[in-house]
Amino acid sequence: MTIPRRRFLHLAAGAAALPTVSRVAWAQAYPTKPVRIVGGFTAGSANDIVARLIGQWLSERLGQRFIVEPRPGAGGSVAAETVVRAAPDGYTLLLADTSSAINTTVYENLNYNFVRDLAAIASIMREPNIMVVHPSFPAKTVPEFIAYAKANPGKINMASAGTGSASHMFGELLRVMANINMVHVPYRGQPAALTDLMAGQVQVDFASFPPSIEYVKAAKLRALAVTTGTRWQGLRDIPALSEFVPGYDATLWQGVVAPKSTPAEIIEKLNGEINAALADPKMQARILELGGTVLPGSPGEFRKLLVEETEKWGKVIRAANIKPE
Repeated sequence: MTIPRRRFLHLAAGAAALPTVSRVAWAQAYPTKPVRIVGGFTAGSANDIVARLIGQWLSERLGQRFIVEPRPGAGGSVAAETVVRAAPDGYTLLLADTSSAINTTVYENLNYNFVRDLAAIASIMREPNIMVVHPSFPAKTVPEFIAYAKANPGKINMASAGTGSASHMFGELLRVMANINMVHVPYRGQPAALTDLMAGQVQVDFASFPPSIEYVKAAKLRALAVTTGTRWQGLRDIPALSEFVPGYDATLWQGVVAPKSTPAEIIEKLNGEINAALADPKMQARILELGGTVLPGSPGEFRKLLVEETEKWGKVIRAANIKPE
């Protein structure tokens, strides 16, 4: 039987559209099972706190559990590789942060490329880290700290959440710009670093905001400065490092990424839900409590940030000749 040309073309067009229709329908139904949000640092870290915050929102909005899974190690690169190797189906996500961009240069033999192998979904927030010291430390200001470091080269132990972590790089940026000598002491996460700082085992930490601010408020740690280029609106009495070291500006950002080739429809759906969270006054207030400001935007805008941050910290790492420890 011969099919009329018009009917043949209609059937052919319908068949060609089926894959697109099925992808859209699949994305509309997503998620149909629990989703993992993998984090690169220990429970209680800034990375973990933000992952749980956004995971709870997505669980409530999308009707499936978003389970936070800390996978600490190698400054967050263990978690990143876990997600790179996962199926690109939207069911394994990474809570990426500044460390994710830093690792590209710190670890020369990574089995993945952060910008190439992960798809940007949505940025969430920016926040300062806080330069904190033990209350007994002789320096009470940044200029006094720099003077002490120059008078006592190699005698200041600088704690961090791990080699390649944001707290490590923010300290290295000050070391390079102020021309001082500090000994890096990496820990397996920020909580452990702060514990030893409060015990007097180390002298300074460029700590992430959420796990450190309560210790500052309780006078268990002394804050010398925030790492952003200007003072943070929630702590106007704490100066910015740039007030003493012109040009210093280091910000911790956080956002969600997925394996490359994750369907665009799923990326757009998650982006929309995360941006809805960032527009919610209660979420904005909670992020402010954590020391951050919301950072809404498109997947393309987030990808641009990832590229810029990777290039910025690559220059710092090469200048300081930082290697994995």
